[in-house]
Amino acid sequence: MQYIVFDLEFNQASSSEIVPSDKKAKSQCPFEIIQIGAIKLASDFRATATFNRFIKPAVYKKVSPFITDLTGITTEQLVKEGLFPEVFYAFLDFIGEPSEAVFCVWGRTDMKELYRNAKYYDLDQNLLPKMYINVQPYVSTYLGFSKNNLLRLQNSVEALGIGITFPFHNALYDAYYTAQILKKLNPISIQAMLYDPSYVGIKHRQPKRVIDFDKLIGQFEKMYARNMTEEEKQIIKLAYQMGKTQQFIRTETPKS
Repeated sequence: MQYIVFDLEFNQASSSEIVPSDKKAKSQCPFEIIQIGAIKLASDFRATATFNRFIKPAVYKKVSPFITDLTGITTEQLVKEGLFPEVFYAFLDFIGEPSEAVFCVWGRTDMKELYRNAKYYDLDQNLLPKMYINVQPYVSTYLGFSKNNLLRLQNSVEALGIGITFPFHNALYDAYYTAQILKKLNPISIQAMLYDPSYVGIKHRQPKRVIDFDKLIGQFEKMYARNMTEEEKQIIKLAYQMGKTQQFIRTETPKS
């Protein structure tokens, strides 16, 4: 058994200037992979190989300014890189036998987008490993938080005392940090899960919260020891609605 710790950097539409190459692309591939970085770990969690490839964008021809600011990746940098299918098959060669590999990721999003990008290009998703470990929630419980209190990668690296030797938001370097975190967590006790690309989580609709105006008016009447007139009731309701817009909020400098 071997572990493939990987990370992705994406491009996406963030302005009217960055449009998909076809009308369906935005829904089928909202996040286009532009870098795959990976660390291969042996069964004893020793690093044995690395993978780092940039990808020429085909869905969103230009790299979003936000993505450039975040990752340092520019459109010009990717012009001579291979397209996604070429890099995908190179990544498969790096992985080796999928049944003998477990993916390790920081957050389930990278699993989702790797499979979704493969589907967009009609590539065989069955060639990818099916078992994976999402390292992110294990860090929260290791540090004494709820598994639902998900920490950022950099915060986790700092909290675990791992030396920061590379910048973040680079797929290879983020994969390196994820691998270092995995080693800290007694990974033998962590169970890999089966990834189902067709799974859609159920979103529970939160009940709508509304103000009980009868109680609000009743509180005013109690405070002033009299009944509010209809005009006063309307003023109170209007003031509440206007306050919710926060248009009258101002910042005050604390007095020394």
